[in-house]
Amino acid sequence: MNDLRALTPEQKQALLKAALRKRPSAANAPDGSALPEYARQSYDMFMAGADPELSEITRFEAWVESSRAAGRYTFETPRRTAQRPENTLVRENGEELPVINMASYNYLGFGYHPDVIQAAKDALDLYGLGVSSSPIAGGTILLHQELEQALVDFLGLPGRGASLFTTGYNVNTGTLSAIIKPGGHIVLDESAHMSLVEGAQLSRGSVHTFAHNDLDDLERVLQNITRDGAKRIVVCAEGVYSSDGDYGDLAGITRLARCYGAMVLVDEAHSVLVAGPGGRGVAAAQGVLERIDFFVITFSKGLGGLGGAVITRREIAQYINWYARCRLFSCGLDPAVTGGVLKALRLGASPEGERRRGRIRERAEQLRARLRGRVQLIDSDSWIVPVIYGSDQRTLLLTDYMQRAGLETSIVQYPAVPRHLSRMRLFVTSEHTSEQIDRAAGIIIAAAETFGFAGPDAGAGPVQRPEKLG
Repeated sequence: MNDLRALTPEQKQALLKAALRKRPSAANAPDGSALPEYARQSYDMFMAGADPELSEITRFEAWVESSRAAGRYTFETPRRTAQRPENTLVRENGEELPVINMASYNYLGFGYHPDVIQAAKDALDLYGLGVSSSPIAGGTILLHQELEQALVDFLGLPGRGASLFTTGYNVNTGTLSAIIKPGGHIVLDESAHMSLVEGAQLSRGSVHTFAHNDLDDLERVLQNITRDGAKRIVVCAEGVYSSDGDYGDLAGITRLARCYGAMVLVDEAHSVLVAGPGGRGVAAAQGVLERIDFFVITFSKGLGGLGGAVITRREIAQYINWYARCRLFSCGLDPAVTGGVLKALRLGASPEGERRRGRIRERAEQLRARLRGRVQLIDSDSWIVPVIYGSDQRTLLLTDYMQRAGLETSIVQYPAVPRHLSRMRLFVTSEHTSEQIDRAAGIIIAAAETFGFAGPDAGAGPVQRPEKLG
């Protein structure tokens, strides 16, 4: 592989030009000039590669260095403080940019709540920094068991058990790979999170997809699988899909799954503590919580921490503890996070949690009302407000503009979403003020007018769906 440190700036530019030579420009810079070459990129350009020189890494590094040299590299920018509604970004050149923070999914603000911080400190004092062992060996502490029981009690599912993981991503990869083996089947909504996709691949079972929230298509898939008899099947859906901010049709999915003898896994990462009665999620809101076989929780969003859990039948949870390889061969959840998450869960179940759930819904509706008709929104009513800006080639210039104007958002582009439907996701929290919401909306509208995606349909272009799994 070429050592980029030994290359001249001209050689690095030549590498980037070679990658972009056949790529047509889809947008201009705001001043009407041609886009700089570093802006003519998308994430998928650097994904493929099999040569021994690791050429895609060389090309990726050339792109990163070019955008950094231009002062436009907006990713991996550190923040000065906790994930509060306003923060300060520190660019690589030391420049400090105060922003309204709508890139963080600390939905109820528990990540910096003083009681949560104190609970984390107390656990740190008692148990130390880490547990230094696999949960199956010496890495389980009493606080882990207390959190597991608290999760089951919170959901109101007596007789269930919980299995804790150090990341939400690992909950899905570990659960699916433990439950489905060769000969089994996993059925994914085509908008499923990558952790579900990778979990399905790791299982070595047969993987199928159905059109997003399309019950007719799901039934077609289930009919094909069970044509010659009953099979082990897990149907995977989500409470809230984070790219579009819409809800999964969990009531319809669980009804169909039962008809065909399939189990249901629901990832409520973006909805636990925020949606449903008492914050028990979309499944509870749709009246099917007790029918969910694998209820997946992420600790990094409504709970403001890190890690996750699956709640399932007690004997299945015990089996997952042993046969989810990413859990068995990893260190247990660290004590401070465990203590903080436990406190956040109790706060979320309290009247304070109810007040915060009310505020987040109000703030999300305020933002939609300010943006409606001015930009292209996706029809949903959750606390995730996606704004379509269209071409991937707007991304770097747009995010740089937004940060300098005072707003930080979460960017999603192809292949995570269809090509030409790149979007900024605005994560509304209960702790954003009405003034901050209005200010953020004004920045977005100004950006849309500057970059040419103003109006309810202006961000749209030709749609190319991501490739489905086989």
